This record gives sequence, structure tokens and C-alpha cells, in this order.
Amino acid sequence: MKVGSLRPTGLISRLPAWAQTIRFRLTLAYSAVLIALSALLLGGLYFALSAYLDPKPLDPITVKKVYREHDGDLKLKPGVVIQAAEISSIESAVNYQTLQTMRNYSAAAMGVLFAVSLGTGWWLSGRALRPVRAITATAQDISATDLSRRIALTGPRDELRNLADTVDDMLTRLEAAFVAQRQLVDDASHELRNPLAVIQANVDAVLTHDDTPPEDRAQATAIVARAIQRMTRLVEDLLASARRSSPAFVDADVDLAGIAGEAAEEYELIAADREIRLVRRLAPGPIAAGDASALRRAVDNLLSNAVRLARGGSELVLAVGSRNGWAWIAVRDDGPGIAEEDADRVFDRFFRSGERQSPATVLSTGQRRAGLGLAIVRQIVESHGGSVSLHSEVGTGSTFVLWLPDRSLTSNTRRTPTPPTEDPLGPRP
Repeated sequence: MKVGSLRPTGLISRLPAWAQTIRFRLTLAYSAVLIALSALLLGGLYFALSAYLDPKPLDPITVKKVYREHDGDLKLKPGVVIQAAEISSIESAVNYQTLQTMRNYSAAAMGVLFAVSLGTGWWLSGRALRPVRAITATAQDISATDLSRRIALTGPRDELRNLADTVDDMLTRLEAAFVAQRQLVDDASHELRNPLAVIQANVDAVLTHDDTPPEDRAQATAIVARAIQRMTRLVEDLLASARRSSPAFVDADVDLAGIAGEAAEEYELIAADREIRLVRRLAPGPIAAGDASALRRAVDNLLSNAVRLARGGSELVLAVGSRNGWAWIAVRDDGPGIAEEDADRVFDRFFRSGERQSPATVLSTGQRRAGLGLAIVRQIVESHGGSVSLHSEVGTGSTFVLWLPDRSLTSNTRRTPTPPTEDPLGPRP
């Protein structure tokens, strides 16, 4: 069976390149169908006429020739004969000859028709496959570094137009994915460059010299430790994002109150050092499908920003709940807040709220850390089918809310198409 299955492939491979194309096969199919229909039509007409006319070859009979005498009597000519036939036999013979002529001319016409159909089929198939050639040419021009080319097929919205539009949409998504990937690599390189430069500068200037005063050595050690911590956080963010994007990853049920409680335990002492009271409002029950480590990373990033920016002696709220079929995790701080015009841009990579303010204002009010933290938060949440919302006022504080599809739905609860827009923690006291 294996040998038999390989024979057609070998035979086709020995044909010329033009004979292996879809255009050639369409031409043959078009011509074969046309000739078959013509043969059926002419054959049916031939047999119908044959049955109706009853054609037969001429059946002559031999008779002797006669002549008339002067007195009117008929006399036989000795030794002279002629061929004769009945009138019905002559009619059948004429019909027979006509059908024979019709058959010969039909065969010649079908030969000419076959040659014409080959040319017509080649032309028609070429016009029909022109969009395919455009798709092929565009695909050949596309490289891994340039996905900007589009087919942009015009004409009627038929199957080939839909195919071209689908390919264009796929190229748009691929281009966006490649751009995002390159941007992420560039951002990560930029983010890692600064702490590495800080570590290198402190090692060269302070830690490598034996005569460095103890206080300078201690200060340099603290700076290096902070730079290492910053790089560690970035690497963890990138690992969380890459893990979530892996096609081999399988979603699991995640207890949101559990991961929020773990994050609160980690940051409780850090908050206490700044005299910030961490309040937990962790309602049990909300379940999300996804990666617990990635979601924990998103909560850690929000808590890290909140602890760093909240005013000393203020209150930091970490809450979990569900509403309208959506589970949520909220982090509220009493920091400097974010202007309304910056609410949509705060999740951009390396965006810095307050960048349009004077340096004195920035130093006095504080600002969101420029980096990948909030961008990673949005990427993680959106990869789980959720969204991130921000409720903030300048000078009052901010509330970040992670909305995720709730897996713990009951038969009486249905999920709304989009998450609620209001702050689940309600207005500030």
C-alpha cells in the first residue's frame, strides 16, 4: 500500500512545472466537463434521430432494362441490367448518410471545441486565480523583520476576497505581536541597563577599594542591593509574562483570596516600616482560571507601588470580592493620585505620571515608577480574559482593580459582557 500511494506523487513530480499547477488542473477539469457535456448532447441527439428516422444503408435490387417498341410493346434488352430500389429504402439511405455526415462533423467539431476550451479554460482559470497569485507574491515578500506588507485585494467580496482579508488580519495580528515582542525586549534591556550601571559604578568607585570608609561602603552596599532587587523584580515580571504566554501552559483554578492573602503577608512588614496600615478585606469564594504565579505577580506589583507611594501613617486597603459574575482584586492607596488625562496611559511601558509637572512638584507629590510593572499587570490580567481599571484623584489616592471572570458562578448568577465600571470599594471616606 505504501508503494502504491507513492506512485502518483512520483508521476506528478516528473511532469513539467506548468503541468503541476492548479491552473493547469482547472483547465483540464473545465475542458473535460465541457467536452463531456457536448458529447452527451450530441450523442443524445444522434441516437434520438437514429431511433426516429430508422436509417439504413441502401438495399438495391437488380432489374433488366426494357425498351418500348413502335407498336407500344415493352421488350427486354438482352444482357443489360440496372440497379433499382424502393422509395422507402432510398429515404432510409438518405437518412443514414445524413447521420453519418453528422457524426463525422460532430467528432471534428468536438476536437476543435476541445482545443478552444483548453485556451478558454487557461484564460478563465488565470483570471480566477489572480488573487491567489497576489496572496503568494505578498507572502513571498514578507520576512520576519518586515510584516507591514498587505494584500489589500479589491473586487467583489467573494471567497478569495474573504481569504485575502483573513490573511491581512492575520498579518496585522502577527505584526502587532512581533512589535510587542521587540518592544518588550527593548524595554527590558533599557530597564536592566540602569541598575547594572549603578552596580558597576558603585563596585568600581567604592567596594573595590580597601581604604573606603565604612559608611561609604555601607551606603554603596545598600545601593547595590536596591539595584539587584529592582533587576530581580523585572526578571520575575518577565518570567510571569512569558509563562502566561506559553502555549504549553494549562489553566487551573486560582483562589484569589488566597493569593491576595499571601501578598499581604509579604508586604505587611514593608508597609509597617513606613507606618502604613495594611487593611485586608478578603472575601472568600472568588475563583479565577489561570496562573496563580502570574496573578500573584500582578498583585505584588500593585502593592509595591502602593507601599512606595502611600503617605506615611495612611491606610492601604487590599480587598477581594465578586460582582456581576466578575471576581476582583482591589488595591487602594492614599498616594499622590493620577490625573484623569493620564489614567489610560499609566499602564504604558515607562510612562511616568507627573512628567509634565515641574521637578519640584514631582518631588513633593511623588510619581508612579517608570518601568514595566503596571504594563506587566495589564498584560497578565488581559491574558486571563480580564481587565484593569483605575479610579484616582490627584492629591487623594488611587484604586487599582483587577477584574477577572469568576469561575465560582451559581445557577442564579450570570456574568455581564463587560466588568462593572464603578469602584468596588465604594467612595472614599
